[in-house]
Amino acid sequence: MTAQGPAEPPSEDLSRLAGLYGVATSYSPSPDRVVAASATALSLTLAALGVDTATGEAVRTALAARERELSERLLPPTVVQWADTECPALAELPAGTRLRIETEQGETRADADRLPPGIHRLTATAPDGRTADVHLVVAPPRLPTPTARSYGLLVQLYSLLSRRSWGMGDLGDLAELTAWAGRALGAGFVQVNPLHAAVPGAPADPSPYRPSSRRFPDPVHLRVEDVPEYAYVEDRERVRVLLERAERLRGAVLDKGALIDRDAVWELKREALELIREVPLGPGRRAAYVDFLAQQGEALEDHATWYALAEVHGSDWRRWPEGLRDPRSAETARARAELMDRVDFHCRLAWLTDAQLTAAQRVAREAGMPVGIVHDLAVGVHPDGADAWAQQDHFAAGMSVGAPPDAFNARGQDWGLPPWRPDRLAESGHAPYRRLLRALFRYAGALRIDHVMGLFRLWWVPQGHPPTEGTYVRYDAEAMLAVLVLEASRAGAIVIGEDLGTVEPGVRERLRERGVLGTSVLWFERDWDGDGRPLPPEAWREDCLATATTHDLPPTAARLGGEHVELRDRLGLLTRPLEEERAEAAADTGEWLALLARLGLLHGTGGGHGESREEAEIQAVHRFLLRTPARMVGVWLPDCVGDRRPQNLPGTWDQYPNWRLPVADAEGRPVTLEELAGAGRLHALIEVLRRPT
Repeated sequence: MTAQGPAEPPSEDLSRLAGLYGVATSYSPSPDRVVAASATALSLTLAALGVDTATGEAVRTALAARERELSERLLPPTVVQWADTECPALAELPAGTRLRIETEQGETRADADRLPPGIHRLTATAPDGRTADVHLVVAPPRLPTPTARSYGLLVQLYSLLSRRSWGMGDLGDLAELTAWAGRALGAGFVQVNPLHAAVPGAPADPSPYRPSSRRFPDPVHLRVEDVPEYAYVEDRERVRVLLERAERLRGAVLDKGALIDRDAVWELKREALELIREVPLGPGRRAAYVDFLAQQGEALEDHATWYALAEVHGSDWRRWPEGLRDPRSAETARARAELMDRVDFHCRLAWLTDAQLTAAQRVAREAGMPVGIVHDLAVGVHPDGADAWAQQDHFAAGMSVGAPPDAFNARGQDWGLPPWRPDRLAESGHAPYRRLLRALFRYAGALRIDHVMGLFRLWWVPQGHPPTEGTYVRYDAEAMLAVLVLEASRAGAIVIGEDLGTVEPGVRERLRERGVLGTSVLWFERDWDGDGRPLPPEAWREDCLATATTHDLPPTAARLGGEHVELRDRLGLLTRPLEEERAEAAADTGEWLALLARLGLLHGTGGGHGESREEAEIQAVHRFLLRTPARMVGVWLPDCVGDRRPQNLPGTWDQYPNWRLPVADAEGRPVTLEELAGAGRLHALIEVLRRPT
């Protein structure tokens, strides 16, 4: 490996140019340290935004052009007006400027007073002849927030198998879980992992956070038997064979300890869905399908076309014949016509999955849940997938999203997700973003946004360079928030932002101002500005979802016993001596247990039902969460049965079975949904949540 010298500092002109495009010239890994971005990072990032920085002369030309553009611009491409305040951009227009507003509702207005919420088209004409034709986002001042505290269950859906599922948890299991949790347990919500469509192929990437498409769900989650046409399949012998294969897949996981095999599950379900498609739709079902096609429009056609083309040419669209790499080319149009049967098949799958997702949310609300299902929005998409192909004009070519170096990872991170270009988003009125939100809110009672800080800025990493050669790029956070508030308000849905880790000053405050709840995980809630000790419950924030753990962290039983340190040691992931790591983990846990005891939350060695010390400590942790003012309290479902294995272990790829583990008990034996319903340990913990003492 060639040693690299110090990064070349940018020129003053390059730094000024970067600033005018929202490209950061430095970042702060800690409050007392500032790291300058290199000239390479700035140049490559600006190039991804279509700015020529190849030479000093090119930089000066681009700088002059950008300064002239901004000085002469009447309005930015997207303007925001909160319903309770005057729009600053409009208030600063020259006196005598004429406005023409074509509202989303079809009205034409000459002023911006009392406009209805929506994405409107605004044309401004100044006295000096300058004009601007821009998008005007009018949004309510705040999102709806929970009117009363509720608790709910957090689960990775694939991990929740029943005796009816085909080798991994499905939407039938989700509906069953919500009906039971709402009616029998008094739960207010169930939060699941992203259910976005995956990139096809074997082996497929099992991570739900690197999908092919965020807008459309993955049909692998379908409950095949709940598709109405399933009952009318004529070839019952083939159905019998499929069910036998499904039973073997399910039994391998539940009875023999096999990992969840998503590829095998999809192969089986695809065969069944191909068979179901041979059954003609009745007139009512046909009308519903046609309505869905009309509602989803070009986006669904692009999505289904990508999947049809991937069947022929593979899932990396950059390796397709050149003409097919452009979704709007004549070659793609011809291929779509030739593959129309396959395009229709993938459209049908999107419709069926949407219907079962909508039905699951309806079941949750009918079970008395005030929120229902909390869906998860991944921070980005796979560079080879359907969204990256269909929306390539909105993505920054040659860039990837990641994280800068910090105290926990000196090398930084590259997540392999192409970022949206903020300039293209603004020019379109943030169309891809708002359409994505609108699609997810069709069936979500709430939406969790992974890495919600990405609404403000993202760390861009140039392709072929380490994350240390990246820099932050700013987005129009005001517009991103306004679109989010608008779409969530229309759906009557709650929004939860995953704001763990390093968050720049002011971000949490702006999110809270607009009604976006935060995420607070017990082990991270310490007085970092003071003595560093565990934060007492009354000091926690109110506007948050409070939990003991997440899918990326050890289950509570493992953390209490220090098993997470042993696991990382076995996999060679520790950066310090084992004894040092053990001692630190024990001290951390000990401080929390001491606080729980002082508050009277640790009820001896059990809570009256013969629980073990471990169960008593887990119950105490959740009593603590209930002492906080948090509006929502989440319980990691595996914690209810003593599971010790994290669903995902960051920093691993093939060393650990990420995203492939079923919910299991303390001994690692898989626990079915039916067994969960009768688990004494679960009911004892739920009793704590329902009747806190």
